[in-house]
Amino acid sequence: MGKTVYHASRLGLAAVFIYAGVVKANDIVVFAGQIANYQILPYSWNYLVASILPYLELLCGILLLLNMRVRPAVLVLFVLNIIFMFALSSAIIRGFDIDCGCFKPDSANPTSPLAALWRDAGLLLLMIVTWFLRDLKHPVEAD
Repeated sequence: MGKTVYHASRLGLAAVFIYAGVVKANDIVVFAGQIANYQILPYSWNYLVASILPYLELLCGILLLLNMRVRPAVLVLFVLNIIFMFALSSAIIRGFDIDCGCFKPDSANPTSPLAALWRDAGLLLLMIVTWFLRDLKHPVEAD
């Protein structure tokens, strides 16, 4: 049972972050605009973050898919997710009605910060499950 849950959570996270990385990388300018909507970073940093973040998500997603360096990948995604949850909380507190910028740039059906916050809480849970169940499976290679 533990191995099944481990693989399901690992592959679920891989799918989410590979998809998110590809979508964001396809339109970095729009993604930079979505980052700017949070009004947290200096304007010039929005493009830097938008240029790096999708590829970091993609790399971590691929590592999870391949079952390689699972714990480092989960740790990076966990930290990114916590930072993003703080940004979402900031947007909610300041009353911003913005698209979270998570998956679909410039969507006709934007995801509210509150909905994204709940989704990210679920992703954090999957990351924690993946981290701790990693020990139950004999690893392909050591983390």
